Amino acid sequence: MFTGLSAFPLTPLDEHGIDEAALGRLVQRAAAAGVDSFGVLGSTGSYAYLGREERRRVLDTAVAHAGATPVLAGIGALRTRDVLAHAADAQEAGAAAVLLAPVSYQPLTPEEVYGLYEDAAAELSVPLVVYDNPRTTGFAFTDELHAAIATLPGVASVKIPPVPADPDAAAARLGALRALLPDTVTIGISGDACAATALAHGADAWCSVLAGILPEVCVALTRAALRGPGRPSGAAGADDADPARALSARLAPVWDLFAEHGSLRVAAAAAEVLGLTASPSLPRPLRPLDAEARAAVVRALEAVGPS
Repeated sequence: MFTGLSAFPLTPLDEHGIDEAALGRLVQRAAAAGVDSFGVLGSTGSYAYLGREERRRVLDTAVAHAGATPVLAGIGALRTRDVLAHAADAQEAGAAAVLLAPVSYQPLTPEEVYGLYEDAAAELSVPLVVYDNPRTTGFAFTDELHAAIATLPGVASVKIPPVPADPDAAAARLGALRALLPDTVTIGISGDACAATALAHGADAWCSVLAGILPEVCVALTRAALRGPGRPSGAAGADDADPARALSARLAPVWDLFAEHGSLRVAAAAAEVLGLTASPSLPRPLRPLDAEARAAVVRALEAVGPS
């Protein structure tokens, strides 16, 4: 559950509500493609824009359509009280684990972030994934804070920001963090453009935006990268990493659009272009991509071609 490919699907919605049918189709499609888990109510899942009842509907829909594939539920909120309420809902809905980001309006101190995870861990009966996303939360974890939180009961994985593109630098970054974590805690990587390098050089999981839209190619990339030359004993030779690099290069037009417009907006546009969701599919004040950017998404999807 904390290794391989975790698909983070879009939550299709507009100002009238959540398109549960479209969400169900996205989840079912990715499950059929063979993703290893789902991360619902993550950043791509627009959790910060949803009320408690809306989040519960997303969870119920995802669990109902995921089949045997485990669902990890985001529980981030401004107040610890609300984090615990979302955690209770996630467990009741059948989530296999929860993801927690340190969401805040006032900047949080390391002591406050540790206390947040301590409070959450004390109330959970399912594993906890630390969701490290400084671009959206404004909080930057140190490796020492990760190490301290990882000793709390139930902490199973940490999801970290992108690693360097250089393989040696990526391996060094992942190795430095792994040396501080218990053996029972895995490392998941976000930032789709770096996934092939990260998985081939020490990351255990890829937490992927694109896997919610194009799951087949992301499954293929994950499987190839985990056979890469940077893996520990039993790994195949350097040539086995070529398929992962080739697939990542094929997806480069998408990665470029993610960097330019933000992965959520591009994922929404791609889902709309592919007929997976209606348009618009983002909560206001977020707006769909303009015509020029949307045309670029169409070209990128054509460049990717069939999975």
